[in-house]
Amino acid sequence: MMKTTLSQFMLRTGIYSGSNSRAMVPSLFAGLGAKRVLLLSDRGLEKAGIVDKVSSIFELTGHGSGPQLVGTYLDIAQDAESRCINDAVRYAREVGADSLLAVGGGSVLDTVKGVKYALHKGLTDIKEAIPGGLLYEQFPKANYIPIPHIAIPTTAGTGSEVSPIAVIFNEDIQMKTNIINPFINADMAILDPDLTVGLPPVITAFTGFDALTHAIEALASPTATGLTDACALHAIRLIEKNLPVAVEDGGNLNARMDLLQASLMGITAFSFALNAIPVHNLAHAYGALFRIPHGLANAVFLPVVMELVPQLYLPKAAELAQALDVDVKDDTPENALAKVIGKIRLLQQSVGLPADFKQYHISEEALAATIPAVMKDPAALSFPMPPELIAAIGQRVVPVTVK
Repeated sequence: MMKTTLSQFMLRTGIYSGSNSRAMVPSLFAGLGAKRVLLLSDRGLEKAGIVDKVSSIFELTGHGSGPQLVGTYLDIAQDAESRCINDAVRYAREVGADSLLAVGGGSVLDTVKGVKYALHKGLTDIKEAIPGGLLYEQFPKANYIPIPHIAIPTTAGTGSEVSPIAVIFNEDIQMKTNIINPFINADMAILDPDLTVGLPPVITAFTGFDALTHAIEALASPTATGLTDACALHAIRLIEKNLPVAVEDGGNLNARMDLLQASLMGITAFSFALNAIPVHNLAHAYGALFRIPHGLANAVFLPVVMELVPQLYLPKAAELAQALDVDVKDDTPENALAKVIGKIRLLQQSVGLPADFKQYHISEEALAATIPAVMKDPAALSFPMPPELIAAIGQRVVPVTVK
C-alpha cells in the first residue's frame, strides 16, 4: 500500500501477563469501577477446574466493599451462538451485573463481546444488530462502552481478548456474522499460562494455527503497515518455535506464555491490516456449514490457499520465510513461497493436524453448497473469490466424498 494512505492501529486493551496473573482480577475490576461481576465460561472449562480457579479468587479477597462475583453463566456453545448471547444477556440483567469476566477460548470471548454490546445497546436479540451479517462501526458512531470487561483466554489462538471484532454464529441463516467496533474488546486481558497447561494437544495445535493464520494473512494484506508487520512477523517466529513444544509438553509454561502473546500479536496485526483474508473466508463458511472448529479449518486451508492464490503472498515471501526459519537465500519469490508452504505443511504434520476434512464426511452435494456460502460470507467483501477458485480449493480439502 502507499505509505501515506490512511491507516489505524489502536490496541486499547491493557495486558497483564505471567503465571498466576489471574490473581489481579478483583483489583483490576475495582480500578475499573466494577461492583457486581458476572463470570462467563463454558461447561468444559468448569469440568477442567478452570472456572473454580478464577472464581475462587473473589472468595480469597473477602466480602468487603470490593467487586463481588454475583453469578456464573456457563452454557456457552461452540462458535458464539447468538442464542447463548441472548440467554446470557437475560441472566446478566437478572443478577444485576455491571461488569463482565470472560474466561475461555474464542467462543467464550466472542460471546461476552456480544453480551457487552447487547447490554450497551439495550438489545434482547443480538441478531438485530447484524441483520446483513456485518456491523462495522467506527468513530463517531462507535462510542465508549462503559461496562467493565476483563478477558482471560484459555487458548492461544483467536486473540479475541484484544480484537475489535466479535464473530457470532447466526443459527437462523447458518452464517458467521461480525460486529466490528473499537470498544467491543476487553478493557484488560490477563494472559496466565497456568490456565492453558491442561489444553489437549490437538486443541493446542489447531488454536496455534489460528494464530498463525491471523499473522500470515495480516502480513500478506494489501493494507498492511509497519506496525502490523511488526506484530505479524514476531507472532510467526514465536509460533514456529513454540507450538511443537507446547503440543509435545503441555506443561511447558514458557512455551505456553509465548503462544499466548503470539496469539495476541497475531490478531492485532490481523485486525488492523484487515483486507484480503481468503483463508478466514473459507474457514468461516465451512465452520458454519459443517461445525468444523475454526482453528482446525484455518489449519487445513492455509497451505492450500497459499498455493492456489500465490499473488497475495509473493510480495512478502522472503520475510515470511525468515520468520518461519526457512533458508531462501538467492531464491526467487516463487521458490521462496514454495519452501514456505512446505514448512507450513511440515509444521501441520508435526503437531498432528490433518491436511484435509476427510473426517467430516462431506458429500459432493454439501461441497457444492460451500461455494455460495463462501461468496456471501462478510470476509468476502474485500477479496471476493470466483466460484471456480472456491471449487478448486474445496476439491483439495475434501478429497473423498461420501454420498
